Amino acid sequence: MANDDLVARPTKKTEYTIRFASAGARKGWRDLVATIRNPMADAWDFLTRSPVERTPTNYPLRGELQCVERGGKSLDRWQHKPTVQGDARIWFYVDGRDVFIEQVHTHHPNATK
Repeated sequence: MANDDLVARPTKKTEYTIRFASAGARKGWRDLVATIRNPMADAWDFLTRSPVERTPTNYPLRGELQCVERGGKSLDRWQHKPTVQGDARIWFYVDGRDVFIEQVHTHHPNATK
């Protein structure tokens, strides 16, 4: 059997599906999984269960970064910190039952400093 025969984790009907909104987000996600695997597994679990729950590590962005326009809709842009003290950030928006990973920053993004 080939190594690419990985089985994707199924989602429950109440969970959200996670999708990449850009190639850069896919690469950033891979980079973070390679460096902080356990926190990224926790981030996956959080984002599939409760992506719009406000917590100290998950909250909507403000100001110019507050909204993203997709498909004629204005959607709230959120930020998730995989670790409390680390600099990594995941920017995403939710449309229906889909969480779109828009940007993944391995270091604190300058736009929010």
